[in-house]
Amino acid sequence: MLPLNTRPVLLTALVTGLGLANPQPVHAVDPEPATRSGSPKVAYRKVKIDGLDIFYREAGRKDAPTILLLHGFPSSSHMFRNLIPALADEFHVVAPDYPGFGYSSAPPVDKFEYTFDKLAEVVQTFTEKVGLKTYALYVQDYGAPVGYRLATKHPERVTGLVVQNGNAYEEGLDNDFWKPLKAYWKDRSEKNAEPLRMFLTLEATKWQYTHGVRSIEAISPDTWTIDQRFLDRPGNADIQLALFFSYGSNPPLYPAWQAYFRKHQPPTLVVWGKNDTIFPAAGAEPYKHDLKTLEFHLLDTGHFALEEDGDKIAELMRTFLRKHAPTGVK
Repeated sequence: MLPLNTRPVLLTALVTGLGLANPQPVHAVDPEPATRSGSPKVAYRKVKIDGLDIFYREAGRKDAPTILLLHGFPSSSHMFRNLIPALADEFHVVAPDYPGFGYSSAPPVDKFEYTFDKLAEVVQTFTEKVGLKTYALYVQDYGAPVGYRLATKHPERVTGLVVQNGNAYEEGLDNDFWKPLKAYWKDRSEKNAEPLRMFLTLEATKWQYTHGVRSIEAISPDTWTIDQRFLDRPGNADIQLALFFSYGSNPPLYPAWQAYFRKHQPPTLVVWGKNDTIFPAAGAEPYKHDLKTLEFHLLDTGHFALEEDGDKIAELMRTFLRKHAPTGVK
């Protein structure tokens, strides 16, 4: 044990060395290309939109090409915690939390309309408020219906797509996983809601992260633990059930999204966890029919492919976007 008279000196040295003395508010930190160690610095911010606090992570030079990262269920921008610094040396990377997710406001269902139309409206306002004029879209899970609504409304803003287990075709919903959800879309009863509540449990959240992976030891338990903390907030079950029901509004829009692909031909990188039960590889294949500038990768992992193949995805994104979506126009 250290002598008592050395502890204050050691504590002072540790605080100084770790940069903990006189900490600055996080929102005051501007994104920079890199810290002294060479790792890009990430800023953690909030912006007000219609009275809601929308939390987001941001890194990289603001005059660099932008990538807008749109998360899935039941995660948040936390799913991009490693991807952001991996790309921020060359790109301006921004990842918001939707209302009801992560560190953004989560008003009760009688105070906010939890639909995919509304989430897309909030994200579009977010992009405008933080000054994103053009951006490549990374879409995963819920990020696909949010992002494709943005893209079809303002195709001129989208420089490219990175699709990671994000569905836009009926083939991607033709499996047993979707049967209870489709029943809920037809009849929004408590009887049909009850089976969906299991998707909100810790067991189900952990399953989403671990099913289909090569090695469970590669998956941090922080992932499902943090997601579950937010799922367990009072009133959040009602929020998620509202979005489960609203997901039924997405398949009718698939033809419009596919028409967008064919007409505007956004350069598209598909990096898909092929062992995903929720969005299996059958939903990835049809992108080949509609897109001409397409790079296609089925990865030997599950739903949250970044957890096991984040380094590979980052390098594929860097090479693809550098070649096909290089604009830095802001």
